[in-house]
Amino acid sequence: MNKLTISTMLAACVLLAAPGYAADVAAGKARAEESCVDCHGDDGKGDDESPAINGMSVEKFTKAMQEYQAGTRTKSQKMIKEAKKLNAAQIADLAAYYATLK
Repeated sequence: MNKLTISTMLAACVLLAAPGYAADVAAGKARAEESCVDCHGDDGKGDDESPAINGMSVEKFTKAMQEYQAGTRTKSQKMIKEAKKLNAAQIADLAAYYATLK
């Protein structure tokens, strides 16, 4: 199988598993404080080197994290490393949290 097929299958599995988990915004905030704020800031607005992720839709955030995990999004080696540390529930929590920020 080629990389694209494997990546697509992985993304589909994660998306199918996601509806069984109710995202926890508070858990997402706690995870963000541990893993994300150093680059994206307390408010998720980013800076010159890190993009804003505040207000990002759950779908867009989740897709980006899945692409980093699969290696199909390679804009940031740090993000690839950080994303690979997360499971589907943690990604859902982070997505829910960042979606609440404006």
